[in-house]
Amino acid sequence: MTRDTRLDEKLAAIRRDPFGSKEFLICDAKDPDMARGINALGLVRGTDERDRPQDRGGFLETVRAIVRQDIVDLMLLSPYNLHQLAIDEELFAGSSMARAARVNDTSEIWLPRHGTYRATASMPFRTADLSRVMHGGRPPLANGVAGADLGLYSLTFTNDVAADLRTLAAYNEFRTDCNALGFRHFLEVFNPNVGQLAGVEVGEFVNDCIVRCLAGVDREAAPLFLKVAYNGPRAMEELVGYDDQMIVGVLGGNAGTTRDTLELLHQAKRYGARLALFGRKINQAESPLDLIEVLRRVADGDVKPAEGVALYHDRVAKAGLTARRHLDDDNSVSQPVLKAA
Repeated sequence: MTRDTRLDEKLAAIRRDPFGSKEFLICDAKDPDMARGINALGLVRGTDERDRPQDRGGFLETVRAIVRQDIVDLMLLSPYNLHQLAIDEELFAGSSMARAARVNDTSEIWLPRHGTYRATASMPFRTADLSRVMHGGRPPLANGVAGADLGLYSLTFTNDVAADLRTLAAYNEFRTDCNALGFRHFLEVFNPNVGQLAGVEVGEFVNDCIVRCLAGVDREAAPLFLKVAYNGPRAMEELVGYDDQMIVGVLGGNAGTTRDTLELLHQAKRYGARLALFGRKINQAESPLDLIEVLRRVADGDVKPAEGVALYHDRVAKAGLTARRHLDDDNSVSQPVLKAA
């Protein structure tokens, strides 16, 4: 199995000493092709100084560079790209970086141009075949898996009993498949995409749904960790404080400013999160590798978020790249939940 990774070592260290461990994990969500289609893979600056969508070849080259950089603890990919990089290219051979696949694609993440899917309650759906995620249609290896034995599964609770019943029934079926194959998962829980909840109600509702859902799952079948939206200090501290064996991480959400990215990591860690799993915040950066280095320094407490933005801009300039925002604008907190802390 693929369990001799930094991810597993750090998660084990946190569980051994939930209050004393200093570990904080940085994970890269390179699975946007399962959500946004053509515009999913980030932007590149053309010779005309205009941004255009990144193609798959350029996207995969960025993934290869991040794996070689060897800072992030987990690389999350679509099954399609996992197959090429992990199985065909053996990119992760000899690496201590964990890899995982997104293994469900609910209507919550169906975000094509002109689409309106998110106007209705999220519907469960799963394209991925777990056996093929693990082995790519080949005979199982004697000493492990060629693909990944870890996947992200996402839930969206909407406060609609019929919709949430479908969501939970699909999650039960997924865990049955996991148990049969020895497949592990971590759980992403989105905020409701429909309904009337607002303010602190959102965090309270999501926290209660997570605890209620997982109370029926034994430890061996439970997710390795959670990936949740940051709903402010109170919601994060409440969820983290409920169970010291339930490791909580924060998802990135919209790209925002560089200060938003670093501030989110800083605040989430301050209020108890033990990992950050960022997608667009890394993918849409002018220099993803430089941003990852700065994220690691902020996570380790070497620099504060405002200092990190200045450091990132310095790195971008030295690389001969043009920042999309002026330093002062990029060093502003634009997301309300981060301003409120």
